[in-house]
Amino acid sequence: MHNVMRWKNAALLALAVMVVGCSSNSKKELPPAELPDFTAEVELKSEWNRSIGDGQGESYNLLTPAVDGDHIYAADAEGVVVAMDRFSGDVLWKQDLERPVSGAIGVGSGLVVVGTLKGEVIALDQSTGEQKWLSLVTSEVLSAPAVNSDVVVVQTQDDRLIGFDAATGNQRWIYENPPAVLTLRGTSAPVLTSRLAIAGFSTGKVVAIDLERGVPVWEQRVAVPQGRSELDRVVDIDGNLMLAGDTLYVVSYQGRVAGLDVNSGRVLWQREASSYVGLAQGLGSVYVSLASGTVEGIDERSASALWSNDALARRQLSAPEVFSSYVAFGDFEGYLHLVSQVDGHFVGREKIDSDGVRVRPLVVGDWMYVFGNSGDLVALTIR
Repeated sequence: MHNVMRWKNAALLALAVMVVGCSSNSKKELPPAELPDFTAEVELKSEWNRSIGDGQGESYNLLTPAVDGDHIYAADAEGVVVAMDRFSGDVLWKQDLERPVSGAIGVGSGLVVVGTLKGEVIALDQSTGEQKWLSLVTSEVLSAPAVNSDVVVVQTQDDRLIGFDAATGNQRWIYENPPAVLTLRGTSAPVLTSRLAIAGFSTGKVVAIDLERGVPVWEQRVAVPQGRSELDRVVDIDGNLMLAGDTLYVVSYQGRVAGLDVNSGRVLWQREASSYVGLAQGLGSVYVSLASGTVEGIDERSASALWSNDALARRQLSAPEVFSSYVAFGDFEGYLHLVSQVDGHFVGREKIDSDGVRVRPLVVGDWMYVFGNSGDLVALTIR
């Protein structure tokens, strides 16, 4: 059993970083596409740049920063958590947890919460960085905890969703979803509404849990495992879930992108897609970074592709984010790309981090924050 689990863990990491867009029966893997030439229409200005320790570290971590009000919070893989003024980059406090942080930051209601490779959930005081509580979970935490004034909800790698009392860290409830035999290394981050905690799982299902009781309210399958091999049947939902109004947007690996009614789970629209990083939404469209390296703009009303940009094939793109009239995403060489929301043509490019950019850009108003793999956190605006 130990050997099986060791093989499985190796496969998880390989799946997460492989160039999955190549045909499974190709004799030779194609190299990443060369950067295309274009005439820039947008110029980005770097407002400030700060190094956050070791950044993403050696593992396939997705340590996305978080913004709350005028402050931005970031963590590195070694456990250094930093709070900064988001307009100046000035450090407000720094806390070294001396633990390997693996889950992105969750923030809100006076707390900054992170998860670790050792299955710990640590809550810090948002004003001072002092530890408020520490709770143990069943396996590593690879995504951001979700926080409101009453509860902290954490998803673990073994497909459990756990609710903690926000004030004390005491466990209130746990929901267990039987995990798939083989999964990608990662999980989506839970999304909270006033009454629900919603999460995507390795089996291709989205489940909504009652926040008070920890029991399922609805579930919806976004992807159905297909194929003969376990690799062919991987249908993880690892990319970010996105909630806009009453619509929940979700995409799976080797499955579909879909819009769901958040109250009932009913499918509003769906389209075949494969992504392990996630999507963005704006102007009545959904934007997806596909596993192949293609970026698509999808019309929510018809579920048809408005445009498709495949010029960055096999460049291991990050999840996209809407920035002004553009869609922004990073790649494995550390470039930040901007394309038009209207037709997907390139409008701008900026080198951020020579070690790559794998986490989604973070956009708040007219500011965009990009966290490179080596730890460079850059604040950008449009000139």
